[in-house]
Order: sequence, then C-alpha cells, then structure tokens
Amino acid sequence: MPALPLEEAGKYVAGAYVVFAALIVVYVAIMAAKLQRIERELRELARFAEQGSPGTPGREAEDVPVDSAQPPADSDRNLTPSESVGGAAERVRGGS
Repeated sequence: MPALPLEEAGKYVAGAYVVFAALIVVYVAIMAAKLQRIERELRELARFAEQGSPGTPGREAEDVPVDSAQPPADSDRNLTPSESVGGAAERVRGGS
C-alpha cells in the first residue's frame, strides 16, 4: 500500500512541478537582468574607450620601438610548423 493514496499524491506532485517551474522562471529573470546590466556596462566602457579621456595617450603610445639588443622571445618570432609543434622540446632531446 503506498504512503499516500494516489488521489492525494497527485496534488503534491502537481504542486512540486509548479514550484519547480516558478524557480526556473525566477532564475531566468535574474540571469536576464544580469545580462542586461553587463551589456549596458560594456556599452559604457566601449563609449569611454572610443572617446578617450584627457591626459591619456592615444594609440600612438603603443607604437614603441622594440629594443633590438634583446633577442626575440619564442612568442615574438614567427615559428615554422615544425617549431610550433614541439620544436623547442625536440631540440632539447636532440632531435632535428
């Protein structure tokens, strides 16, 4: 014999589904509000970045010449396909 008769259990099952659906709706609403806030902040940041602010250097400051006395790091130079797949490790082991 079940703990609850099937006539009464149906009400509780339906109630559980309603509560679960309500929680899903609340969760989606919270995520939508958070997404709108993040998008608004990103638009403000993009507008600020496009306008710039007084006293901050523009893109010209990024074109600083590289010191030619330093050898380029592995990430700074163009790698051939054999070097990019494991060339440094292969050279250490005595390969190519």
